[in-house]
Amino acid sequence: MHTDLVAALDIGGTKIAGALVDGDGSLLVRAQRPTPAREGAEAVMGAVDEVLGELMASPQWGRAGFVGIGSAGPVDAAAGTVSPVNVPGWRDFPLVERVHKTAGGLSVALVGDGVAMTAAEHWLGAARGYDNALCLVVSTGVGGGLVLGGTLRPGPSGNAGHIGHISVDLDGDPCPCGARGCVEGIASGPNIARRALENGWRPGPDGDETAAAVAVAARAGNPVAIASYERAAQALAAGIAATATLADLDIAVVGGGVAGAGDVLFVPLRRSLREYATLSYLRRLTVAPAVMGTDAGLVGAAAAAIALR
Repeated sequence: MHTDLVAALDIGGTKIAGALVDGDGSLLVRAQRPTPAREGAEAVMGAVDEVLGELMASPQWGRAGFVGIGSAGPVDAAAGTVSPVNVPGWRDFPLVERVHKTAGGLSVALVGDGVAMTAAEHWLGAARGYDNALCLVVSTGVGGGLVLGGTLRPGPSGNAGHIGHISVDLDGDPCPCGARGCVEGIASGPNIARRALENGWRPGPDGDETAAAVAVAARAGNPVAIASYERAAQALAAGIAATATLADLDIAVVGGGVAGAGDVLFVPLRRSLREYATLSYLRRLTVAPAVMGTDAGLVGAAAAAIALR
């Protein structure tokens, strides 16, 4: 039987998803488990094994030629290990070796989740047809990935394009990563909400204190909510402009939960980008919302595995 499918895994802090993905990016068989993030290393691996076991029980499994993994990071593709910030049980966990064993010896490619999303958007999404792209995931954290010269460029460790930890405020707040004034510390969902609350925004009767609730308030004209999104947009614009200045990019694609704010984010983002991306070769740079949605991680894990074979 010919092997024309990729077994894809998307590993995050809340869920572990798996699928068998064909050459058109269609998900033929799916499986999912909650991530037991607060439990030990073996409990988390047990959930991965269950997802893989469900895929392996499918009659289609025999068509799977290799495995692609997109994982919350940081990852170390060279060592085959993962240390996701939001999965405390895994530190330098040998995920590639363990999945290789569970999956009956299939070869395994590992990338960070930002790189996986980038691979998906470049293959089938908003970055399709662009040879030089930065794709960002803006949610609980801020990640990203790069396509240069038409090719996915994860870098030797699998983390290239990790825009969330570019410093855009030299004297800014300390970041959990150890640096100061990182994009993530200003533009992530929890930080948008934190800043709004600190400046006097209050949630409605439902008590929703998330960035999504701040976006609703901004849309209704709340000045504190608007200002918090404008500050996030400014940080993203500075990070995008810095990356584009270095790498000569055509497009920046923005996805993740925070991008769901729509114009509340994208209008100030495009305005700020014009203020930071001022060199002649940056004026063609466009910003677009991601289109691959919740399946981006799985489609991207498959796309990255195909690209990196």
